Amino acid sequence: MKIILCGYMGSGKSSIGLRLAESAHFNFQDLDNFISKLDSRSIRDIFSESGEVYFRKLERQALEQLLLLEEDTVIALGGGTPCYGTNLDFILAQPDVQLIYLKANIGTLAERLQSNSTSRPLLSDLMTENVRTEFIAKHLFERSFYYEQAHHIVRVDSKTKEEVIRECTRLF
Repeated sequence: MKIILCGYMGSGKSSIGLRLAESAHFNFQDLDNFISKLDSRSIRDIFSESGEVYFRKLERQALEQLLLLEEDTVIALGGGTPCYGTNLDFILAQPDVQLIYLKANIGTLAERLQSNSTSRPLLSDLMTENVRTEFIAKHLFERSFYYEQAHHIVRVDSKTKEEVIRECTRLF
């Protein structure tokens, strides 16, 4: 079985995913970390040196490899993964996959992303809080169509990680 977490950056995919995997005795894979290992560069360097198109092709290859794993695994996607090409259709067509959207409102995302925006390629040039919040709102609106197609939606606003993990665990 594969439990796949999607959502906007800052929604908790990686931190929730790791703890969810531990509690369910599953393996854990962070797609961005997997991509970095495949390419021997950070996501930031891949974006800046090779561009987004190259990154998205590599992302698809990595996604396919992770979905072929035979072990029970929790996979934290990158924020844009389900929104590009046929990635969402590919994920939804897989047997024994549960796609969970970790849904956060704009305020929650802006607050969470404020402290580490320089390490995120899409936010690194957005210096002011207003510009960053406006970008998040626009981007989230564009991506919501894809996220909302997940098998399950779990709201993360004002919840502890433990509460989100319990809610996710009840889904499978």
